[in-house]
Amino acid sequence: MQTVRVEAENGSYDILIGRGLLRRAAEHLSLCAGRRAVVVADANTAPLYGEAVLSGLRQAGAEATLLTVPAGEESKSIAQLTALYDAFLDAGLSRKDFVVALGGGVVGDLAGYAAASYLRGARLIQVPTTLLSQVDSSVGGKTAVNLPRGKNLVGAFYQPERVLIDVDTLSTLDERQVGAGLGEVIKYGCIADEALFAQIERAGSRAALFTQLDEVIARCCALKAAYVKQDPLDKGVRMQLNFGHTLGHAVENAAGYGVVLHGEGVCMGMVAAARWGEAWGVTEAGTAERIARVLAAYGLPVTPPDLPKEALAKAMRLDKKASGGRVEVVALRKIGQAFGYSVDADALAKRL
Repeated sequence: MQTVRVEAENGSYDILIGRGLLRRAAEHLSLCAGRRAVVVADANTAPLYGEAVLSGLRQAGAEATLLTVPAGEESKSIAQLTALYDAFLDAGLSRKDFVVALGGGVVGDLAGYAAASYLRGARLIQVPTTLLSQVDSSVGGKTAVNLPRGKNLVGAFYQPERVLIDVDTLSTLDERQVGAGLGEVIKYGCIADEALFAQIERAGSRAALFTQLDEVIARCCALKAAYVKQDPLDKGVRMQLNFGHTLGHAVENAAGYGVVLHGEGVCMGMVAAARWGEAWGVTEAGTAERIARVLAAYGLPVTPPDLPKEALAKAMRLDKKASGGRVEVVALRKIGQAFGYSVDADALAKRL
């Protein structure tokens, strides 16, 4: 097992990474002893891992309950959030008790925001079961739900007290979900670690890279932890983690949530952002093509589906990084070096 420490002014905690961790869940969830714990899972993860986590919590001395929400991005809604609040009240959950988010990014975001806002803050543990959530969304304290007009428009920064990553859970994912996570892995190489990008490039296939998966996940978590330490509230350098998200979120929104997976949107957005950067003269020539080659080698999308440009432009103007008619695009100087680049929203829309 590997441990990555997150140190942030709004909360410090350990990320535990290994195989078979859920089989020893009582050991890793001992901080819940003597408390109530509500496990929030979706309809996919509850049958697979719900009993293991419940059993571990009870062995650790917690009074545990399982709540199941529908699978899919549609669950990141105000309606589902309200349903969780009611369930927490029914379970008698107090501020000293725990919400355990068991699942992918949707469950982590939804349950995380429910924990952050219920009674002004219940305690939170993240147990991510998808590659995307293991390397990105479970770490760093970003929690949110969607509004009809945009993704993650209601949320809070709320750090968990532990992140428990059992790499074995990835064996139950379909190829598309694995690919969505690989998009985020590649993103880390693009923005902050040329050596990681080169490692992915050399491996050249999912099968080859997966022999190094524990190491790759730990490296991504360490990179995320470094960003969170510097910028826990996403007001500066941490925004680099949004590389590919300007177009990616817009594609998700315009296509209808759940049609394009988040990681797939990020893949499309990374290539677009690199091409924009090259056109603006701020990105090393050939960067977009290098990223596109790696994505294609891993069976990941490079270009967005055919969507109305007006819908994409509207979604980009609602991006959290948009202000005063301008959008802060995360661009690359070259692979491994990201920075923020402010552009006029109307001018950016013309590049769609």
